[in-house]
Amino acid sequence: MSDSWLGLNDKVVVITGAVGGMGTKFCEEFAKQGSKIVLVDLLKDKIEKYAQELTDKYHVETLPVTCDTTNEEQVDAAVKAVVDKFGRVDVLVNTAAILRFSPLEDLRLDEWKTALNVNITGYFLMSQRFGKVMIKQKHGTLVHISTVASHSPETYSGAYSTTKAAVDMMSKQMAAEWGQFGVRSNCVLPCLVKTPLSANFYSDPKVEDGRKKLVASRRIGTLDDIANTVLFMSSDRSDYTNGGEVTVDGGIGIMMSDQIPKPGGRRQYAIDHHQPAKK
Repeated sequence: MSDSWLGLNDKVVVITGAVGGMGTKFCEEFAKQGSKIVLVDLLKDKIEKYAQELTDKYHVETLPVTCDTTNEEQVDAAVKAVVDKFGRVDVLVNTAAILRFSPLEDLRLDEWKTALNVNITGYFLMSQRFGKVMIKQKHGTLVHISTVASHSPETYSGAYSTTKAAVDMMSKQMAAEWGQFGVRSNCVLPCLVKTPLSANFYSDPKVEDGRKKLVASRRIGTLDDIANTVLFMSSDRSDYTNGGEVTVDGGIGIMMSDQIPKPGGRRQYAIDHHQPAKK
């Protein structure tokens, strides 16, 4: 695939959680496409350093913006900084989110509120404020990183699944209300992907092998798998997809029946009981 196929060259792309596992990968892949990258994160030194690395390596314009996505004033300041520098915004990728494991009966109220604030209020504020710019300019694309756990609950993950389900619905509402202004909003739903956050899940080879067996493609996803989907959903190549949810899970969602045991294994059972055609 050539870089020009996606048409992302010179696009102004805002990415939250820019120095997290997924966000960092997204920044690099957009930079490879020749996009102008706005790196949004709380970690000032890290985003400034990474922004310079992207500029030096890919010769693209970057703008590091230190911002708490749950803070109205800081988000408004981020929007102003982007518009002042580039005059527009073409793509917003909402990536910044948190996951705190806990049984629901033990989840503290402050933990619940923090997850809601970061995972849904942060997505809303960034989308609303940058969305206003997109509405005014009559074009723009929102891509929200959700998860398949927004449909099937990630047990013992505290408020995570609840907040991501809210992200899915928020995206649909934005698509329905803002589509008339040339603004699209879609979610990307990953599952079983190796990231810096999930690396400890795969430190035991038996755990990784067990997880692979749950996936139709028989492998664990990579950041490239997610980034490729985000790039496509950010490009005009997906222009008629609005209010959608793109699942990137290797087919784990279709494997429920395959997990139900049969004598000798499901495949062998079918082979043993297959009736040959009559001659």
